[in-house]
Amino acid sequence: MKNIEDVYYAHSKEGKPPEEWQLLEDHLKNVAETARKFASEFRAADWGYLAGLWHDIGKYSREFQERMLAANDINAHIESAIRPDHSTAGAQHAHAAIKHRGKLIAYTIAGHHVGIPDGLTNENSCLAKRLERRIPQYSDAPLDIINQTLSCNLPFVLDNKRACFQLSFFTRMLYSSLVDADFLDAEKFMNPVQSNWRKGYPTLSTLEKRLSQYLKTLVAHADSTKINRCRREILDACLFAADWEQGLFSLTVPTGGGKTLASLAFALKHALKHNLQRIIYVIPYTSIIEQNATVFRKALGEEAVLEHHSNYEPGEEDYRSRLTSENWDAPLIVTTNVQFFESLFACRSSQCRKLHNISRSVVILDEAQMLPVPLLKPCLEAIRELSSPTYGVSIVLCTATQPSLTKTQEFHDGLERVREIISNPKVLYTAFKKTDMTYLSEIKNEELAKNLLKHEKVLCIVNTRRHARQLYELINSSDNSYHLSALMCPAHRTVVFKKIREALNGKKPCRVISTQLVEAGVDIDFPVVYRSISGIDSIAQAAGRCNREGKLADNGKVYVFYPEAGLPPGYFRMAAETAEEVMRRHHDILTLVAVEDYFRTLYWLKGDKLDEFKILQDLSEGSKSGDYSFRRVASKFKIIRDEMMPIIIPFNKEAAKIIDELRFGKFPAAAARKAQRFTIQVPPRILGSLLSGGAVERIHDQYSILINRDIYREDLGLCPEDPSFHEVESLIT
Repeated sequence: MKNIEDVYYAHSKEGKPPEEWQLLEDHLKNVAETARKFASEFRAADWGYLAGLWHDIGKYSREFQERMLAANDINAHIESAIRPDHSTAGAQHAHAAIKHRGKLIAYTIAGHHVGIPDGLTNENSCLAKRLERRIPQYSDAPLDIINQTLSCNLPFVLDNKRACFQLSFFTRMLYSSLVDADFLDAEKFMNPVQSNWRKGYPTLSTLEKRLSQYLKTLVAHADSTKINRCRREILDACLFAADWEQGLFSLTVPTGGGKTLASLAFALKHALKHNLQRIIYVIPYTSIIEQNATVFRKALGEEAVLEHHSNYEPGEEDYRSRLTSENWDAPLIVTTNVQFFESLFACRSSQCRKLHNISRSVVILDEAQMLPVPLLKPCLEAIRELSSPTYGVSIVLCTATQPSLTKTQEFHDGLERVREIISNPKVLYTAFKKTDMTYLSEIKNEELAKNLLKHEKVLCIVNTRRHARQLYELINSSDNSYHLSALMCPAHRTVVFKKIREALNGKKPCRVISTQLVEAGVDIDFPVVYRSISGIDSIAQAAGRCNREGKLADNGKVYVFYPEAGLPPGYFRMAAETAEEVMRRHHDILTLVAVEDYFRTLYWLKGDKLDEFKILQDLSEGSKSGDYSFRRVASKFKIIRDEMMPIIIPFNKEAAKIIDELRFGKFPAAAARKAQRFTIQVPPRILGSLLSGGAVERIHDQYSILINRDIYREDLGLCPEDPSFHEVESLIT
């Protein structure tokens, strides 16, 4: 199968320079100009230009041309152990032409297919050994491409304490600019329809007008209750603060205060004020991302929002992965902590190509208290760097329980100059107090089920999928009982949420057993909520589903209990034990004082455990030589330590159509985006069991499709025959 690389670079049998080399020159200059544009967003236009100009000069060698002719493979130009190395030439040239700072460009060129290499290791793939490798001559490259230069000036002032982080971060952003430019130019030539599909988003100005009109309609139809008056005050505060200078912000709003739309209103107005390019809304849970995206689409239009959460990346970079990898070119991105932060520390091109589009944007970290404790310091360093003048990102720490991430005498690594949008959060929290809390001791499942059945409308939130199923099966004999977990695909959960809201608004009973996926941002309102012991932030979120609109004559009732099976290990147990400790010191654990005490105990006093995997130490080891551990850091920075794998569920006719598009269509990126609404995540061993048992089919070595519908139930979601599946205790619900 012929492809663009064959057309670009194959020379004649006589060994003469081919006429097609003009196309290679055009490719290099096109990529250079596009990379210049991307890198200009973080003041590095010339750096991006040279990375693009030199990234493929190794393809001018006769040896490369001969191997390309022999390969005749759509992936032949993508480097691997058996495919030709053409990127080392550009890396060596950059290092020689620009000396010390040229090494930063060398990293990006050396890794533009196979990922950024480590600086110095025992592996032959490290940059140090590649810079010494003997390579074929590329003397046929035009002189106007080869004879370029760059001043050694960086677009920022180095901080001696953070220099390694600054330089490695800058290198990764430069790498993003190069690989996205390279992918887009190849896509434009090979698949112009796919290339055009990426265009046509509405402008931020258009979105701001749509949201303004939508909010006016909401206000006009809202009841004049105390809660709604407070919500309007919160919105007004956000719109007022949007005119402030760029930087770091906090938005401390009680659950039910309307912070989702209020923060979006801030972001749109702030972006227009400072000529920023997009808004990135970062959410902790994959399982609730669809609700926020639905809210945004309702306000802004279907075409305005790009959801990015599930990964469909193969183990190796190939032609298809290049087409389907996401570059965040939409005006409004809704994504997850995993996608956002892991990408900032990644080394693969398909993960990193979107990073340059974070520059000059507004990032809203929804439920900021969910930043991973073992990776907190690296996350804060990334936030600090993005919010610097170089990258020009305004970041909003948006939560009902602020995790106290600011710098103090106790927490020297905290963020500085964080401005609170709400003038008096304590007064606001008093106005939003709508529940009374009772702390129960350990309770057995049977007794808990009996208590739940005493209530006509009740929500019970537990820590594990297994516990949720056990309780649901105990109460399932009653009418209008519902189960929610991430073993149900997002589209399925949307259907269940609709049924739950109809029951809540009517006179029917409504008893719901759920994992914590209902806690953050889900708009449901119960008079009674039970919550398995957990961190205070999670308890506060659960309380936010109780008497949410403040319409009960008395306060709603929240019961916190200890499950008979105990607590799952790791972060859950640590957070719950910290909550119990704080409970002994505070009568009301949902006051801002108690929440601050909780996070002080959980975060501030953990010391080195806030960088448990020594990410910052790894980055600092190359301080003098510039040998950064990109791959080692990427392998360590995992928010979900136990890898999860996606399975697409043929939930309805729409899902079946999308699966056909993935199987037979020409535009996998478009289909992959739409497939996220029908995707669940399972551990690799479970996926392996389903594949070997014939319950799941693998297509294009990239997408796993459920084909045995008998193991997907309408009430519970995925329920494989494998008994071990029910023992999985995932922290991602």
